[in-house]
Amino acid sequence: MSGMSVLGDITPTPPEGLSEGAAEAGRRKSPNAFRTISEVAEDLHIPQHVLRFWETKFPQLKPLKRGGGRRYYRPEDITLLRRIGDLLYTQGYTIKGVQRLLKEGGIEGVEAAAEADAEGDDAPPAPPVSEAVELRDCLSELESIAAALRELMAR
Repeated sequence: MSGMSVLGDITPTPPEGLSEGAAEAGRRKSPNAFRTISEVAEDLHIPQHVLRFWETKFPQLKPLKRGGGRRYYRPEDITLLRRIGDLLYTQGYTIKGVQRLLKEGGIEGVEAAAEADAEGDDAPPAPPVSEAVELRDCLSELESIAAALRELMAR
């Protein structure tokens, strides 16, 4: 880790006899190690408050909680978080859509959807019929509001 630290432009030097790469490797955790919320947030580039919010929306996410409520994420939790983030931010799914995938197909369903989207084109998946109807209703309502605003501005 190089660059600016919390203390300013101070770059820590590795202990004598260790190259910077070896010192960095010494700070890395095993792939099977549990991670704190700050480590996961940094690795996935997702804010901590979003990870906490996802815990409320996806009951499959169950990090261990120790004294003081400190969270420890298992490797499988991190894999699921990575998939959820990909589906939400890259593939264009809604939270309800990801919840439905998890409910219908479990974690395997989420992974299958992510793989299918990776193999297909870059277009986001078409929303389910009920969502499409809901979106059309919203669009219709927005168009009527826009027409009413145009009418008011014309006066």
